[in-house]
Amino acid sequence: MIRLTRTLIAAAALTLGLSLPAQAFDTTAEAAFVLDQTTGTVLLSKNADTPLPPASMSKLMTLYIAFEAVRDGRLSLDEELRVSGHAASFGGSTMFLEENERVSVQDLLRGVVVLSGNDASVVLAEELSPTGTEDGFAELMTQRAQQLGMTNSTFRNASGWPAEGHRMSMRDLVLLARHLIEDFPEFYEMFAEEEFLFDENERANRFNRNPLLGLGIGADGLKTGHTQEAGYGLVGSATQDGRRVIFAITGLDSTQARANESESIVNWAFRQFAERTVVTEGEAVARADLWLGAEDSVGLVADRDVTLLLPSSPVATLQAEVVYTGPIDAPVRAGQQLAELIIRPESLPETRVPLYAEHAVSGSGPVDRVMTVGRTLLARVAGGAKDSPAEEAM
Repeated sequence: MIRLTRTLIAAAALTLGLSLPAQAFDTTAEAAFVLDQTTGTVLLSKNADTPLPPASMSKLMTLYIAFEAVRDGRLSLDEELRVSGHAASFGGSTMFLEENERVSVQDLLRGVVVLSGNDASVVLAEELSPTGTEDGFAELMTQRAQQLGMTNSTFRNASGWPAEGHRMSMRDLVLLARHLIEDFPEFYEMFAEEEFLFDENERANRFNRNPLLGLGIGADGLKTGHTQEAGYGLVGSATQDGRRVIFAITGLDSTQARANESESIVNWAFRQFAERTVVTEGEAVARADLWLGAEDSVGLVADRDVTLLLPSSPVATLQAEVVYTGPIDAPVRAGQQLAELIIRPESLPETRVPLYAEHAVSGSGPVDRVMTVGRTLLARVAGGAKDSPAEEAM
């Protein structure tokens, strides 16, 4: 068949009645990454892929490997592990474990989560290390992180103790937090514990350092971190009205600055964004032009409701595009993919939605086909036909 119109990309401008863009959060953190876990929408990214000292936030990787070991039967929660001299030698945040003391896996896990125990981290690491050493476990941490997609993470120890080359990015920390939440719901409730008294003689060291717990904003995890090199950081998560937000920040200059910044990020993420249904399944959002069909065009529909996280400021208009190569040869089948809807909210990632033929359209009869081609020829000979409707914004 001879086609006399040009094949090109048609862009149809749509008014979806969405929201104005939210004001970007002006964080004072050196690096930050904020993710709406429910929709996968990145809300904030600042130096998010820069490998930085993670301090105790890297204990989340130690915990992930330990949770895997319990799930796979390589460790049991009531099993007691011996504390080595190396593990007992640590200062900083500890459970005050003594050499040759035996501690249950359950208590060690809670000691890492709630008390940020450097000693507890090393006990678990030495038990699970391929070489029986913390160095061997650090190599395992790096390998497992790569498998999980954490491409900007390298580990030198199990606790986050300052060491050259011990680095994680904020995006990697959020990815790791998401894995912990989704892969180990049976263990995740530990992160919401505000207090764990392991040793009656050490009552002062029993409180979770996460400043968001108990504020009534839905916070339920995950891990603080601080060293002189790293500053103050937090990997946090909170849920409100069925939405979960996960974030990582670092480089704050005090515990109070960390607490204030973390609370502000959570409130901003929930107040400034809301889920909106922008396309309804089966409802035509545009029409695609057809070539030599029984109809000149066909409606384009999505095969599902499309719900996006968008700024929740007063409703205005948002431009989107429907893109297809057209006019499209008839016949077309009902449900045949013909186009793509591209939505580009300002300051948020674009969303692409496949669009399908609303119903079947048969090809035109022989007489109609000849007449259509003839009209097109005459129009071109008479002075140059206008571009096909598919070339214009609808």
